Amino acid sequence: MNQELLEKIRQCPTLPSLPAIALQVLELAQQDQVDLGEIARVISKDPALSGKILRTVNSSFYGRSQSISTISHALVILGLQSVKTLVLGFSLVGNLSKNKAKGFDHMTYWRRSIYSATAARLLAVKLQIVQQEECFLVALLQDLGMLVLDQVLGNEYGIIIEKVVSHGQLAAAETAAIGMTHAEVAGCLAEMWKLPPLLATPICQHHSPEQVSDPVLRRQTDVACVAGRAADVFVDEEAAPAIADVRKMAADRFSMDQAECDALLDEIGKNTREVAKLFEISISASANFESILKKANEALVDLTLRSQKHAQDLVEQNRRLKEQASTDALTALANRASFDLFLAERFQEAVACGEPLSLLLMDVDHFKKVNDTYGHQTGDAVLKAIGALLKSAARAQDLAARYGGEEMALVLPKTAR
Repeated sequence: MNQELLEKIRQCPTLPSLPAIALQVLELAQQDQVDLGEIARVISKDPALSGKILRTVNSSFYGRSQSISTISHALVILGLQSVKTLVLGFSLVGNLSKNKAKGFDHMTYWRRSIYSATAARLLAVKLQIVQQEECFLVALLQDLGMLVLDQVLGNEYGIIIEKVVSHGQLAAAETAAIGMTHAEVAGCLAEMWKLPPLLATPICQHHSPEQVSDPVLRRQTDVACVAGRAADVFVDEEAAPAIADVRKMAADRFSMDQAECDALLDEIGKNTREVAKLFEISISASANFESILKKANEALVDLTLRSQKHAQDLVEQNRRLKEQASTDALTALANRASFDLFLAERFQEAVACGEPLSLLLMDVDHFKKVNDTYGHQTGDAVLKAIGALLKSAARAQDLAARYGGEEMALVLPKTAR
């Protein structure tokens, strides 16, 4: 991690801070005797925030049959944890969205964040994860480091963003250019704000879930990671690579088949428009998954074919490497290591089954004289010819090998002398 840059970030006068109302709610929620009435009164002092929370919990995104009319009611129905998370999310986004862009387009950033947050909550619901609001908030704030780096580095950071085609490439580009990723920056900010591990860990590790050992935190970090890539489906110019990645990630991490994954992406596209209104973010009505998928299908077929070709190439490459590791380069016979292993295995089988095993060892007479008289190239040609002759004499169950130098061997399982 770039310590010099980290210190520069800590000293930045425009570094985002937790809004006062969020701090009050967090402090009240941590008390031994939690007073829900006091928390409700604190939130209700901010009419704009209260209105957003009530509109959110009454929206179809939450799918509640009964209407919730007060913050006190919301605390009872949703629970303290959910309301606290919504307060943190709305108040932070309200503050952060006021920051003036320096090096990149903040509107694209917020659109992607809303898609990511929607995806995370829908995924958490599907996976029956209890901490659904935390998943939403993590995905909403996981790229917060980008806004910080924009404030600290300005155009220098904008140049890094311009070089990447998709968000998935950003962490590697950041590491190469500034020795630190936006996820690490966001993690440092979460630590400064004293956010709980349930939020801080997934925010910091959303590009590297494999680094998280705790199973609960790993699950939430996986959700954040997949949600972020799902957001790319709707914001990238070329959606096919993101669609292919989300399908694979969902299958590998959550055992979801392609139909389930595509249905989830379709739901993300539909629900994000409603969530975006709550955060006053503009989302294009044409950005639905069905039209994106139609446009991307040809590219997806090409990606699938290339992936299959790559897999076949890897199989062939591994076969060649295995062959090279077990074959004598000059004679194309099995090498000494293969001979030793094969003989040991066949010997054990012969002893266990009481079957015969024969071994022929031979060498080329006066081979040194051939090398001295005609040269080593001729000597090599002789060894190749003898190797070919020995190989042609071997049966399918036999092993013809070069034992060493001009010495050859033929192992004959189930063969009496």
